[in-house]
Amino acid sequence: MHIGTRCLVSKPRRAFRPLGRSGFTVIELLTVVVVMGILATIGVARTKYVIEQARTTRAIGDIRAITNDVQAYQAASPGHALPPGLSDIDRAGLLDPWGRPYIYVLFSVGGTPRTDVFGIDLNSEFDIYSMGPDGASAISITAGASQDDVVMAGDGGFIGRASRY
Repeated sequence: MHIGTRCLVSKPRRAFRPLGRSGFTVIELLTVVVVMGILATIGVARTKYVIEQARTTRAIGDIRAITNDVQAYQAASPGHALPPGLSDIDRAGLLDPWGRPYIYVLFSVGGTPRTDVFGIDLNSEFDIYSMGPDGASAISITAGASQDDVVMAGDGGFIGRASRY
């Protein structure tokens, strides 16, 4: 509405910004920083998960290859004897993805078989496993220390995390 030459309705000013200044308000900057922090947290957690999955996959592949080498050695040896150690199949220095050597247990020379939740042996002649990220293990794969181990069970029918067996 106009009275004379003056306007009674004025243009609204932008909130929190003095006239003549441009830029972001503190609230806008804090909002951006918080959103970026949340996205970074999600990204880091997801990256750690993917890296751990890749390490587990590599350990599964290594155990599968070692198992094949042990079985090839057994098939080629007189009397179908198993190799006494990983050095006999040229795998002595092989480390798991967490930097520790793979464990090879031969039951015919006094090695103790690992067991499942029912106390049944996982394998019949030999065992190959990685102690996983924590580097700890137990005879039963249901024990807390063994849950992250990468194991072979069913004489090679299953190779994966003990928690999934």
